[in-house]
Amino acid sequence: MSSHRRPVGRARILAALGALVILVGCVLPWWAFGGANGLPELGGNAFDGMGIVVFVVALATIAFVTLPYAMNRPVGADRWPAYALLAGLGWLAFVIRLIDLAVLRVFSFGEPAEVFTNGPGLWVAGVGLAMLARAAYDIQREPDAR
Repeated sequence: MSSHRRPVGRARILAALGALVILVGCVLPWWAFGGANGLPELGGNAFDGMGIVVFVVALATIAFVTLPYAMNRPVGADRWPAYALLAGLGWLAFVIRLIDLAVLRVFSFGEPAEVFTNGPGLWVAGVGLAMLARAAYDIQREPDAR
């Protein structure tokens, strides 16, 4: 029985770390409303609107990184176009969600702080998406292992 022993490599480790950062960002709050003057605070994270796509991109990235090692052979999905597609889809969903939040006036910097605030999850997910995009670029620059 032959064994697929290709090392994971720096680019795929970066993709996996980016996916983990995205997952952390998805569960952290992306926005909040209220909470002042005795009013309850309402908020949301990636599981509202198109943010769920960002979460699915992170899960798919982890699957793409681990699939060749789970199957013990090279897999066609473990190539740079797959990672680039995931990064592009994640960024598209992220930007659409940013536009949704801007329409809701979450980013009203002139408004009182107790009205709308943006949470750290939005920015953490953005950093994770940037890591994934860089990983896709690095994977594209690797010599073909076939």
